[in-house]
Amino acid sequence: MRATFFNVLIILILSFFFTEKAFAQVTISFSSSTVIQGEPVLLQIHGTKLLDINKVIFKNKVIPIFTYNSLPSGLIGIDLYQATGTYPIKVLLKNGTSTTINLLIQERKKYEAPLAVPDKLGGNSAENQTKVVGQLSKENSILASIFTGKKSFWSKPFQYPIKNPIVTDEYGYSRLTGVYTIAHKGVDFRAEKGTKVTAINRGVVRIAREFSVYGKTVVVDHGFGVMSFYMHLSKIKVNVGELVLPGQLIGLSGDTGYAEFPHLHLTIRIGGISIDPVKFLNLFQ
Repeated sequence: MRATFFNVLIILILSFFFTEKAFAQVTISFSSSTVIQGEPVLLQIHGTKLLDINKVIFKNKVIPIFTYNSLPSGLIGIDLYQATGTYPIKVLLKNGTSTTINLLIQERKKYEAPLAVPDKLGGNSAENQTKVVGQLSKENSILASIFTGKKSFWSKPFQYPIKNPIVTDEYGYSRLTGVYTIAHKGVDFRAEKGTKVTAINRGVVRIAREFSVYGKTVVVDHGFGVMSFYMHLSKIKVNVGELVLPGQLIGLSGDTGYAEFPHLHLTIRIGGISIDPVKFLNLFQ
């Protein structure tokens, strides 16, 4: 009886020791040591398996975790106006243990540039500026309500939506339309009218319609809150509910909506937050 008690005690001690040792090896790495406002973060968890993770928490929100490059991984979107400073990311394991690492968010340098309302949208009068900004708010509400799948639809790396991508307007600056300031939360790529626009990864089409401001728009849901928005298209080549594959044709570039000349506007959101698409795509290059 005494031997059995000591055997059980030894097993419990060894179990606790090896559990703590295994947990001590759990670490978190980030895609970049320097993160600024408006950038995406790819975090990867080392020393444990996806099935052993209970949840990952950032700013009191649960971050979806998936397997990428054989490691438990997650994507975090840092808002363009997120307050700078240090934010903890906490990983809770199913064995009851947890680990925390801090993410430092630094300031983005921002600038402004004027943008008049084109004649095709009524011209640049003060009254029309108010009308256009009001319509933009309505369209943003529609885009903010899009459903996202509760799993990852993709497994391969993300890719650029056009060949030979050249950025003509960067992410993060502010466009001045009269008394209104409109943040450019995407990137514009040089693209003559009719340039083929392809899906940046596998996903489900949630929006395929024309807006007054955003023009002809396609939105692809890649799951777990990751979405890509293709705007100002001249033609739409997909339907709502369609499953698209990486590199599949979804539309042709154009100048519909609030656009002065043909180009492709690409927005990428993570958990409802629009981040720098170039920085996002470069995570997977």
